[in-house]
Amino acid sequence: MMIGNRLRAIREEKNLSQGDIEQRTGLLRCYISRVENGHTVPAIETLEKLARALDIPLYQLFYDGDKLPALPNPSAKNKSAEKDWASSGKWSRFMLRVQDLVGRMDPRDRQLLLFMTEKMARK
Repeated sequence: MMIGNRLRAIREEKNLSQGDIEQRTGLLRCYISRVENGHTVPAIETLEKLARALDIPLYQLFYDGDKLPALPNPSAKNKSAEKDWASSGKWSRFMLRVQDLVGRMDPRDRQLLLFMTEKMARK
């Protein structure tokens, strides 16, 4: 589903014009038209503005239903997750330790580490 089609359908359902949305959001009418016609992909901040202008929660731009979609249960074990590297055992503990240590690093040192890692991964 294209987000532009969904935006247009909701706008027309609420009997609003592109000019009404322009006034409510501060976005130009030509930009709203480009989004609705699929020529432009809006940023998440823009989608938030549009959702507020349409008086709907943000999820309704992506989900066509009456109720909230069911959220996945992250605690439920997935059979494919058991095969993932570092999902359990000693590698899991190792990765948690690495995550903790990187989180405590000075931001400039962390940036340098990530830069070096990226360079090594490219080779």
